[in-house]
Amino acid sequence: MEYRKIGNSDLQLSVITFGAWAAGGWMWGGTERKDAVNAIKAGYEVGISSIDTAPIYGQGTSEEIVGEAIKDIPREKIQILTKFGMRWDLAKGDFAMHSQDNSGKNIDIYKYAGKESIIYECEQSLKRLGTDYIDLYQIHWPESSTPIEESFEAVARLIEQGKVRYAGVCNYTAQQMEEANKACKIISNQVPYSMLNRKIEAEVVPYCLKNNFGILAYSPLERGLLTGKIQPNHVFAKGDARSEMKVYQPESIKKVNDFLLKIKPIADDLGATLGQLVLKWTLEQPAITIALAGARNAEQTLQNAKASNLQLSQEQIQFINSELSSI
Repeated sequence: MEYRKIGNSDLQLSVITFGAWAAGGWMWGGTERKDAVNAIKAGYEVGISSIDTAPIYGQGTSEEIVGEAIKDIPREKIQILTKFGMRWDLAKGDFAMHSQDNSGKNIDIYKYAGKESIIYECEQSLKRLGTDYIDLYQIHWPESSTPIEESFEAVARLIEQGKVRYAGVCNYTAQQMEEANKACKIISNQVPYSMLNRKIEAEVVPYCLKNNFGILAYSPLERGLLTGKIQPNHVFAKGDARSEMKVYQPESIKKVNDFLLKIKPIADDLGATLGQLVLKWTLEQPAITIALAGARNAEQTLQNAKASNLQLSQEQIQFINSELSSI
């Protein structure tokens, strides 16, 4: 496993970081808790020392699962990344969405990052995770009801108290990152990035390269679509949000799978799966520090981990990039 420093910090993360959204079950059609715990443990055994979670993932379920999985691992051997700023138990801030929890109960979710809310959320996360500090604490989404300065002054206080080591952002523009960094030193931006979603290359990537911020790429496999295992006639489980996504409609799946067939010979030559090839391509892109890869069981985690060891030539990367234009 390869490890990389994040921005101007001494925080090192495994380049394949365990993304624990799916483990929480919410918007993924539920969770099998035992399988999720074993997936995280299996990852640690092969070098995936970093785990990214959030309170909203299963309304606390994901953080609880992470806490259970790491309870017997020396704390200094792992890096816990979690988030704040999405509340399902408080109607305040920007309304985000109507949803259902894992039991099918209707819930309303708000983006809110007021100072007292952040302090409260941190305490709840620490309890669920079974730890006394968080390595990287990230705002989940921008929100309009609280000044960015106020939100990050709260995080700065948590850092002073030793409850948080470093601050980060998610889904922030370059301008928002600039503003957050004035109130509290931030080291990273977690953003969606994949072969099918390269919007950040226009503004966020150049800004992060110039200012030495890390980029944590989430959904690099487009929630499984870029593994080649999803067919146009795939039937998603009840509660799986992918069924509503444009990229998961039959005509889009077919187009993506046609592209994957073109690059499959590269994966075959490397003795790799398509998913592993896609993850490695992601890690080779400018400014991408780590790739978040979710898993529902131990086998998926072990497959993801192998991506770190692949060696891609510039010719192979260029071929992939040229074929991407066909999608």
